[in-house]
Amino acid sequence: MSTLNITAIQTNLHWEDKASNLRMLEEKINSVQQKMEVVILPEMFSTGFSMNAESLAEKMDGPTVEWMKKMASSKNIILTGSIIIEEDGLHYNRLIWMQPNGQSGYYDKRHRFAHAGEDLHYAAGKKRMIASVKGWRIHLLVCYDLRFPVWSRQAIYSKVPGGDGTAPGEPEYDVLVYVANWPERRVHAWKTLLQARAIENQCYVVGVNRTGNDGNNIYYSGESMIVDAMGEVLYTKANEEDILTITLEKEKLYEIRNKLPFLKDADRFHIEP
Repeated sequence: MSTLNITAIQTNLHWEDKASNLRMLEEKINSVQQKMEVVILPEMFSTGFSMNAESLAEKMDGPTVEWMKKMASSKNIILTGSIIIEEDGLHYNRLIWMQPNGQSGYYDKRHRFAHAGEDLHYAAGKKRMIASVKGWRIHLLVCYDLRFPVWSRQAIYSKVPGGDGTAPGEPEYDVLVYVANWPERRVHAWKTLLQARAIENQCYVVGVNRTGNDGNNIYYSGESMIVDAMGEVLYTKANEEDILTITLEKEKLYEIRNKLPFLKDADRFHIEP
């Protein structure tokens, strides 16, 4: 069974300073000695969680996406994290999945954090994204999406030709990834929900959060987490910058799913766009 190396970069961010953030993140990525395959950065890693969308947004051919291409190619990794993108006159909190060959996919954050006015500055995404690497399927989400379990729920029913469409199929994904700027004042919810998403979907969950104070003097304690399909915490770190590379094992994931086949009893549902 295959393995997958995940590198999580938990870091402070320079407020609305793209050049400083990209320089800092490049140094951190270059410092990793272990084998990297997928490197995960926090939400809005080039700016911090800013509502100044109009002044900070870039196009998909802008400098931050080009930096991601350069880093993915030079290190032979998949690099992912969210940035502020402008497209067709709208702004998106967009997670980029950059491959080493320069090809990319993206996911636009669906659930905007209205408590901070994100819904006033950013358009909502309408489609989920499940990426594939080395036979692993990875569902990519952003911060506040964590509070809405239907959006991340495994759909395990496959359409049967000539049948009623109720035959159980394979789970959609193996890993849930959340990139975040999740403040310390609500970190109990962050930790609890990451474990809940792993248990209910019988998958690995990787949550990558930032540290330090942002430009609004909101403190982030990090507490990035990697959780297995039983909800056991494999890694977490509070109040410090950190870089962790961990190897996920598909054999252990399948062992849990086969021993405890709870997903076959799941409810069927349809998500409206």
